[in-house]
Amino acid sequence: MTTTPVLQQPPTSPKRRPKPAVTVVSALVLALALAAGGFTLWRATHDGEDGPLAGRPRVEDTAAGLSYALPEGWKRSDGDLIDSFTSSITHEHTDGEGGSVVLAGRGGAVPDAGLKTYTERWARSNAEFFYPDGSSTVTRSEPITTDGRPAHTVALRVADQEGSTGHLRLTVITVDDTRTAFLLTVVQPATAPENETADAVLESAAVL
Repeated sequence: MTTTPVLQQPPTSPKRRPKPAVTVVSALVLALALAAGGFTLWRATHDGEDGPLAGRPRVEDTAAGLSYALPEGWKRSDGDLIDSFTSSITHEHTDGEGGSVVLAGRGGAVPDAGLKTYTERWARSNAEFFYPDGSSTVTRSEPITTDGRPAHTVALRVADQEGSTGHLRLTVITVDDTRTAFLLTVVQPATAPENETADAVLESAAVL
């Protein structure tokens, strides 16, 4: 059985997992509609924001302790979230094939020296969950700084059993000495513009 990430402790098994042939947006309806999730607030702008999503509305996820930008054409996803996640936004691709999702959540403390190891482990765990019969390859793994806090980001090229490729990226942020927060994005099928937009959401993160 594959696992979803629970950052404050070893991952626990989900009740369901998506089928490889199902698009990301449809898969999330199955995977996320299981248990009550976090409480999300909204605001129109974020002072001091820059980058490609400057000026866009933002999600304020008080449970995760993060805010992040909402790109044009994206919307808050319907349905409840499993306990690992506290908020999410989704986007259906314009051609009707596939979609994108960004999910946020909160975890326990991780030593700065261990951020790389834990982020890569959690990224692979998510790849196994969303692509249980597929494969994944790390394309990027590097330390970053998010809103002045230590963070690490890992991107994976993922493929289902039919050979369709996707883009998965996870950023884990040290909020303080007692907890972390994360943003996860999955794009299926992967396209450069859609990947860039999803990545821009992660890069717009700010600590509340």
